[in-house]
Amino acid sequence: MRKIAVNDLKPGMVVARAIYNAEGQVLLNKGAVLKPTYIIHLQELGIPAVYIRDAMVGDLEVDDIVSEQTRLEAVKTMKELLGGRTDREAAHVPLLINSDRIQRVVVKIIDDLLERKELMLNLIDIRALDDYTFAHSVNVCILALVTGLTLRFSRRDLLHLGVGALLHDVGKTCVPLHILNKPGKLTMEEYELVCRHTQYGFDILRMQKEVSLVSARVALEHHERYNGSGYPRGLKGEEIHPFARITGVVDVYDALTADRVYRRAYPPCEAYEMLAGAGNYTHDYKIVKAFLTNVAAYPAGTMVRLNNGAIGVVTGTARGHSHQPQVRLLFHPSGEPCREPYDLDLATNLDYYVDSILPAGTIATAEEGYKVAEDDKRDYRVYNLGERPDS
Repeated sequence: MRKIAVNDLKPGMVVARAIYNAEGQVLLNKGAVLKPTYIIHLQELGIPAVYIRDAMVGDLEVDDIVSEQTRLEAVKTMKELLGGRTDREAAHVPLLINSDRIQRVVVKIIDDLLERKELMLNLIDIRALDDYTFAHSVNVCILALVTGLTLRFSRRDLLHLGVGALLHDVGKTCVPLHILNKPGKLTMEEYELVCRHTQYGFDILRMQKEVSLVSARVALEHHERYNGSGYPRGLKGEEIHPFARITGVVDVYDALTADRVYRRAYPPCEAYEMLAGAGNYTHDYKIVKAFLTNVAAYPAGTMVRLNNGAIGVVTGTARGHSHQPQVRLLFHPSGEPCREPYDLDLATNLDYYVDSILPAGTIATAEEGYKVAEDDKRDYRVYNLGERPDS
């Protein structure tokens, strides 16, 4: 399987991973054959990409670091908690949090991660633009817990970290939706209002008897930065709670690698480099290092060109070799298709490395034959790690 942008989908392609909405309903099942109406509907829903089968790639299957059931239940829980509020209600309706349900979700994620602790972050979570907030909260929780496990946190600390990470953006329920979803640049007044979501979140969580102070501090401090450039209090270094430092790192990574209303997603390899370069400046280097240990810079299904010109698809990445994936070679440096695709492990074949990634539509499926796409016209815009307060 490999990931294809929705705009590059064609009728007849076969879905390799089921697509769900935030309510846990199946939009398209695994094995579904795409029809023109399906593709149009996916575009209307704001689904950015789909994993499809490709005979050229072969039987590539990739496991998520948590089970599909666990992820769906977590997203559904966050949808029920954070969704359905109007702008008029945002600042006036008290938020009631089912703390027991939140803790059950976090415990299930921890259990899944312990069962799958050898897996790398090898898949990009595909989410509709309208479901971004809910899926983002779940992803941040998962990534924070992966980092906590790497740092050998106790189970008790993992629970507090997970609850704080899952609820880190709960204060956004007090910010009008038309500001959160604004595609253009925020005004100074709008920017300041969005920045308040950290204080709103802390205030909300402190009213919940079952939510610990350290979990509430995650909501308050996840936009603080190691060099003191963050908000709301301009804390620096060790002044920021470790749980908030972890959540701040993974929050940025997940925001960068997701499509937003104001920019396209960055490739994971670019997000990886941006975070790696921020260590001991905007973020704690020890935490950045612990997180990136679990991240595949080139997730499975990514089409890549090697330094010798050969083209292939990433099939996996071994822990500790984030930039040296296993690649199934599909085309020789000459551009001729390989008669029989073969696998090359870049971690053990050091003469080869990934020179560039190819846009999802660059290589057609086996049924269509090889093609070279036009130049990639994705609009990333210039993005600094602190550009938007709702990243």
